[in-house]
Amino acid sequence: MHVPDGFIDAPTSAATGVIAAGAVAVSLRGARRELDERTAPLAGLVAAFIFAVQMLNFPVAAGTSGHLLGGALAAILVGPYTGILCVSVVLLMQGILFADGGLTALGVNITNMGIVTVVVAYALFRGLVKVLPRTRRSVTAASFVAALVSVPAAALAFTLMYAVGGTTDVSLGKVATAMVGVHVLIGIGEAVITALTVGAVIAVRPDLVHGARGLERKLKLRVNGELVDAPAAEPVPVAARTSRRTLWITGLVTSLVLAGFVSFYASADPDGLEKVAADHGIDEKAEEHAVADSPLADYGVKDVDDARLSGGLAGVIGVGVTVVAGTGVFWAVRRRRTADASPTAVETSVAEPAGKSV
Repeated sequence: MHVPDGFIDAPTSAATGVIAAGAVAVSLRGARRELDERTAPLAGLVAAFIFAVQMLNFPVAAGTSGHLLGGALAAILVGPYTGILCVSVVLLMQGILFADGGLTALGVNITNMGIVTVVVAYALFRGLVKVLPRTRRSVTAASFVAALVSVPAAALAFTLMYAVGGTTDVSLGKVATAMVGVHVLIGIGEAVITALTVGAVIAVRPDLVHGARGLERKLKLRVNGELVDAPAAEPVPVAARTSRRTLWITGLVTSLVLAGFVSFYASADPDGLEKVAADHGIDEKAEEHAVADSPLADYGVKDVDDARLSGGLAGVIGVGVTVVAGTGVFWAVRRRRTADASPTAVETSVAEPAGKSV
């Protein structure tokens, strides 16, 4: 759902740019409460993983494909504020290096794919986990539903933006029906990917999943040969099954394999927005990307003739750049939090014992 330059007029693009900039500023502050020395590296990895999986277009209908948006996944794994930053980093790298998503439309894309997906998905996710049993399966099921709903919500948000600032005269009803209809199907793919990923991380490190904080297992006692729940006491955290380093390395290798190898087999059909735009004439005013001559434009390395090698190298470079940029941002946010909370930043005083003289 990467909106190119020319679909939305300048005033609307500027307005969404202001909204996106404000959301990023708020998220930078909010992410300080979500990130610590354990989760900051994971956040950079989440951004790289989203970049990699977005290269894997999957077929959803005749002549139409879809790809992960990632807002729900990022929000559940690392928190909503950090999730908005993750998606924003991905979109920035894609726009600048790979000519994917217009630069003047960056605010539109961050608003649609970052803010809307995160806000809708996380609000729904939190509502579901409050009413469902606090188990791994419930968290995974809630992530499925939240991701599913977030995609047509983003499609509806684009439709509203198009109603305000669309550059072609197209029936809004037709656009809304087509956009929401195809993105419901894409949402199913988004939900499957999100649930599988969240479930996999919860299985090995539930303590690192923001949406699973507080996930506990009941302490069991054996009484007369039978296991029974122990009386209410201190919660027993679910044990970690792998180290943070192992999880990070596994995630990075998976991202590199997906972007560098599996992406070659992705669907070549246009994604939901591209298909709707072509069918309804929305793409009549599309403009050439400002960095269309980038060495990595269209996810290929310039002057590398072998398509498999060119796309694979571009994917690996994209994952590497994204994980470095993302980790750098999140470590900086985490260090700012540490600095703000340091003892030197707070005035302290020690009272003298009463009635004692020196």
